[in-house]
Amino acid sequence: MSVYVLFALTVLPLIFTPGPDMLFILSQVMGKDAKAGMMATVGVCTGYLLHSILVALGIAAIIVSFPLLFETIRWLGIAYLLYLAFGLLKSVFSTKKLQLDRKTENNLIKKGFFTALLNPKGMLIYFAILPQFIDKSANTVSQGLILSLLFIAMIFVVYCSLSLVFAKLTQKSPIDERKQKWIDGTSGGLLALAATWLIAN
Repeated sequence: MSVYVLFALTVLPLIFTPGPDMLFILSQVMGKDAKAGMMATVGVCTGYLLHSILVALGIAAIIVSFPLLFETIRWLGIAYLLYLAFGLLKSVFSTKKLQLDRKTENNLIKKGFFTALLNPKGMLIYFAILPQFIDKSANTVSQGLILSLLFIAMIFVVYCSLSLVFAKLTQKSPIDERKQKWIDGTSGGLLALAATWLIAN
């Protein structure tokens, strides 16, 4: 049990460090509401769950072993974030009257899933940190999956909590068309910043 506690204390600062996942979730909260951030969080967690399965199956090792494949995934992730950012920024400069819709989109989970899936840094976290907490004399696959599930559970709790806090800080007044443009512009900027983070790292 002490190993899992130590693992949790090790990855907690990483979870709180702003990166593509967190910036994507905060952009959804700012553009919609806390529920949108939570749905995006579910998508991100699902993406990391697939990362965990890939690591358990050894597929992640193959991806990391081939730099071209790894770089392809990285640039796909960058392109996806820029695509989402462009969609938001386009509405800022549009002369058409905005349709203010506060309902949460059904595809937020899917967007969150691809944001995490196309972030190869997630795989590197598993390779750099997880092995340090695995007892090689026991079942390494089961240990790895337990640690992965702990990591994902922590992400879920932290990002959902941030969604609630950020929603309270940013949504204190009614949304009109002018404010919606500012929100879309800021949200698009956050996603562009997330893409820049991937390019620089």
